[in-house]
Amino acid sequence: MGGDAPGLLLAALGVAAAIAVHATVPAVPKLTAAVVLGMAAAHLPGLRPVVRGVARPGLSTAGKRLMRLGIVLLGLKLSLGDVIGLGWATVAMVLAVVAATFTGTLWLGRRLGLPGDQPLLVATGYSICGASAIGAVSQAAGSEEEDVAASVALVTLCGTLAIAVLPLLQQPLGLGEVEFGRWVGASVHDVGQVVATAQTGGAGALREAVLVKLMRVVLLAPLVAGVAVAVRRNLRAGAARAGTVGAVSAGSSVKAGSRPPIVPLFVAGFLAMIVLRTTGVLPERVLGLAGDAQELLLAAALFGLGSAVHLPTMVRTGGRIALLGLGSWVVVAGVSYAGVLITT
Repeated sequence: MGGDAPGLLLAALGVAAAIAVHATVPAVPKLTAAVVLGMAAAHLPGLRPVVRGVARPGLSTAGKRLMRLGIVLLGLKLSLGDVIGLGWATVAMVLAVVAATFTGTLWLGRRLGLPGDQPLLVATGYSICGASAIGAVSQAAGSEEEDVAASVALVTLCGTLAIAVLPLLQQPLGLGEVEFGRWVGASVHDVGQVVATAQTGGAGALREAVLVKLMRVVLLAPLVAGVAVAVRRNLRAGAARAGTVGAVSAGSSVKAGSRPPIVPLFVAGFLAMIVLRTTGVLPERVLGLAGDAQELLLAAALFGLGSAVHLPTMVRTGGRIALLGLGSWVVVAGVSYAGVLITT
């Protein structure tokens, strides 16, 4: 733990700074601020040597282990009753949005020739729940830290732009409170960004947005399990071709001889927390404290991931990854808008 201490301390300071930014500008969610501050720390002349040197092990630990703990606690925000209460038409709409966004983004990313696991991670972030989903899937796929950081940066940027852009479209698109809330919940990435965007449409819009968004979060578990199954299959195929277990896929850092579990432990914890919340045994005070802890853990993890962003590397693929972000944004916003019109 001694080697991790400098980086974890820096991540804690980054979280404190993100909280201060959110307090000063409430429209900027803490998680968004944490990513941006991590990126800034990695490029400031005074901090850059620290981030790349003595603090790197702890920042990497924050980006991996604290991310897993935060995702486990994220399950306490979900209740099966809330999801069922949305109605089957809305559930079907969310499933269609997630499927179309994931497959469309993955296809486009591969056609654009983006390196490593970036197509997979961006597709995950846009279709499920932003940086949290990217962190979860990267754990199952064994993605390179650089791919994770670039994907988080893109999804965070686009989600932040949605906070400003979507409220301007509510009236031109003729959306009432319920319709606007469901559109936001189905199309915006991180939970904090959903809240920041939907609250502009009123209390009804905020409630609908959060419920639809949490329905998307539920799909995180089967998606991670599916990625883990694909990784195991690729490992077996590589072993059959080479006579020994080889590389998993381009850009993947899963070690030879390893076999990721079909359901990673942190995903099992996530599902267990959903069941626990559904039982109703936890008092609101405990749920509130767990929610605060979850946000702090994810903020520290996202600061760590942001600090791994290397802007010169991103610039080299900047046009392609920006095109992927724009294309995916059009898909998720367009499909979710059509779905809302059909189901409300």
